[in-house]
Amino acid sequence: MTEILTTMNFTPFFLSFKLAGVVTLILFTISLPLAWYLSQTRSRTKPFLEAVTALPIVLPPSVLGFYLLIALSQHSPLGAFFKETFDVSLVFNFTGLVVASCFYSLPFMVQPLQGGFETLDRQMLEASYVSGKSRLQTLFRVALPNIKPALLSALIITFAHTVGEFGVVLMVGGSIPDETKVASVAIYEMVETMDYASAHIYSGIMVAVSFLVLLTVYLFNGRQRRGIGV
Repeated sequence: MTEILTTMNFTPFFLSFKLAGVVTLILFTISLPLAWYLSQTRSRTKPFLEAVTALPIVLPPSVLGFYLLIALSQHSPLGAFFKETFDVSLVFNFTGLVVASCFYSLPFMVQPLQGGFETLDRQMLEASYVSGKSRLQTLFRVALPNIKPALLSALIITFAHTVGEFGVVLMVGGSIPDETKVASVAIYEMVETMDYASAHIYSGIMVAVSFLVLLTVYLFNGRQRRGIGV
């Protein structure tokens, strides 16, 4: 076991955590106004937007990954534009993983935030507007501070979900060492080559990280509920 640990390459874990961190930051920036809008609007387009946002939850990762691969390839208008304008390829590199992961993890950021905003007391929001605060000020000064459990859940679950991605990242990024070979892809290849000892170590680390993430969320939310109860 010691020999295996000393010879193993843990770069895939670094790539997984780096990918998850970048995606979580981007999705928080994108999802915050979207979740706020969905929680406040009564527009007829709301169910359509909610369905589109939640689509990655029910779509098989291979299906989503396939269409993202087609949409981001250099043969597509979007892929060709980025290649010709910025000389950036959106597939089979880390940039492609970030773009694909943002689509795949979007609902895990939007839904907890939207749910948190929808639990807010409407009178508190109306009081904020009456006092002269804009919608943006109300969002950051009133709404966000009052949905801490939902905010933490959104951030941590999005991070953990991105770390555990497999189908989408494999379709869009492949398995390029030190570039797109994240932990989940590395485990798959270890099993393919029957390197079960290494796969056990990698999988054990993933289980431990996932458990600690969920434990953190539940402990924090439990303390918040007890604090409210007091």
